[in-house]
Amino acid sequence: MPRIIATAAELPAHYYSQDQLIQAFRELWADRHFNLDRIEQFHRNALVGGRFLALPMEEYARLKGLADANAAWLRVALELGEQALRSLLAKSGANAADINHIVSTTITGLAVPSIEARLMNRLPLPTSMKRTPLFGLGCLAGAAGIARLHDFLKGCPAEAGVLLSVELCSLTLQREDLSVANIVSSGLFGDGAAAVLMAGDEHPLAQDAARGPRTLATRSIFFPDSERVMGWDVVDTGFKIVLSSEVANYARENLRKPVEAFLQEYGLAIDDIAVWIAHPGGPKVISAMTESLGLAPDALELSVESLQKVGNLSSASVLFVLQETLRRKSPPPGSYGLLLAMGPAFCAEAVLLQW
Repeated sequence: MPRIIATAAELPAHYYSQDQLIQAFRELWADRHFNLDRIEQFHRNALVGGRFLALPMEEYARLKGLADANAAWLRVALELGEQALRSLLAKSGANAADINHIVSTTITGLAVPSIEARLMNRLPLPTSMKRTPLFGLGCLAGAAGIARLHDFLKGCPAEAGVLLSVELCSLTLQREDLSVANIVSSGLFGDGAAAVLMAGDEHPLAQDAARGPRTLATRSIFFPDSERVMGWDVVDTGFKIVLSSEVANYARENLRKPVEAFLQEYGLAIDDIAVWIAHPGGPKVISAMTESLGLAPDALELSVESLQKVGNLSSASVLFVLQETLRRKSPPPGSYGLLLAMGPAFCAEAVLLQW
């Protein structure tokens, strides 16, 4: 089976504490919102300590619509994406010319040619490289990207592939939208990029067991009639958040059965999973996942920590958690792990790992 070889994570240069961001939003919405303390309450409830933003805070007021925001997204996304790929290659010792497939994912900007095509002009990537840009999977795309690379590398076991996630959520903020969904998201989401290198089991990089776990199997889980639980409405000013208050309930009520069924196909149960790598959607979602799966209170501690440090980075978040897991946790050989993320409409993606 394919093996995860290395990870890299990059953050923009502009960091603001949650206190600074709360004050900025109080000033932004002071003349239009009847209860500014309610805005602060939503932001405090996110349990986010601070976030990195694509731009200095004062520059967001100059963005007049989708065209401005997307131009800023493309500029910063290429910078962060290049940094993430260069860091990934340096950490792994791999050569750019040896990469056979790249999967890119984002939900926060649009580019045609897609972002990975533009990065091929900045890095010595092979012109024969297969490219798979993903858009629309939202927060679950980090897990889905690993899953799709797993599928590709099973069929091409002598090859290597890269997943690149770049999410600049701050550039999607709708300044005129005072809906609860937009206010909640304004206190939750941050910006960042992450990359993962994987290799098929006949590739030289995959022969070193110290590199990382193998990906044994994947599972896509779709919950019907849930389009309005999570996603975007595309409006003249950009991407308007769709975020139902029922997200945590969906996780609590619907997640356990399909996860159990997935594991049972491989002779496993939830108790057999030693390492959980979960997308940190928010405090309520993390609690709902813990409750639904019957996990120990500290099973998702790295997800909680990531949320507190940098906020929800959409598809990049689970890759940040993956990096910290590989850096700080070394389960015994043979141990199983599950990488798990959820996103729009409401669906989930799971990857079974083994060290």
